[in-house]
Amino acid sequence: AYASVFPKEASPLVPALQSYWLKIHVTTAALGEGILTISFVAGFIYLLRVVDQTKSSKKTFWIEFVIYSILSTLAFAIVSYIFNAMNFETTFSWVNETQQEQELVYHMPAIVGPPDGEIVKSSHSFKPIVEAPSWMNGVNAPRKLNSLIWSLLMGLVLYIMLRLLFQKRIGAKIQPYLKNIRPELVDEISYRSVIIGFPVFTLGALIFAMIWAQEAWTRFWGWDPKEVWALITFLFYAAYLHLRLSKGWEGEKSAWLSVIGFVIIMFNLIVVNLVIAGLHSYA
Repeated sequence: AYASVFPKEASPLVPALQSYWLKIHVTTAALGEGILTISFVAGFIYLLRVVDQTKSSKKTFWIEFVIYSILSTLAFAIVSYIFNAMNFETTFSWVNETQQEQELVYHMPAIVGPPDGEIVKSSHSFKPIVEAPSWMNGVNAPRKLNSLIWSLLMGLVLYIMLRLLFQKRIGAKIQPYLKNIRPELVDEISYRSVIIGFPVFTLGALIFAMIWAQEAWTRFWGWDPKEVWALITFLFYAAYLHLRLSKGWEGEKSAWLSVIGFVIIMFNLIVVNLVIAGLHSYA
């Protein structure tokens, strides 16, 4: 679902960016993020298992919010597949973030269209309801914002349907099925995933990335938005390990940190790409 937000067509990199360090950097960073995702999954299972679901609280609210986010991803994947199967397509002509005229192809109905965009080809009669804000400077930001809105709307529909079906919070419905899971085990899995994923992510997103940046742009660090958020992610998981090892933040506190860490990763992957233009805008 995340990948379908972004362009399907492949564009060749400019020669300055073509380096084997790019492949090493991207592969290692993605592997690290994948391992850290395991920490999130285990931590979230821990929270579903131990948080009191008999009464409403801030904890149950945030658990439901995470469930809604997961359902939004699932719903978007389903909707995206349906529209792709229908060969749904709308092409807009617009002036992009670099002030160049280009065509932007949507593969689902355009709730949000590009600023001052004109439809040049369409397989249907649906027209955009609103235009994307002009301050969104990411590459193809209007299409990405449209995909995000579809994800949130369909996730809300799916969440409401499940709440009506279960007649209770979804977390409360799931909890009885987790009664045989030992909290200590999933807590340990979450922790060990960070122990493994943190150095892998550091190698890929910081060290290998800086080597590649030196080859591509003749400097190791340039405070590009992607670089900054990679550093923030590094500092967060470093703080996680410090609090776990030095302050005894195990169990529920550690689980909440693993959830927050995953939110930071997804913010870097989605929001930074959507809103901010930078040297990584080719991606």
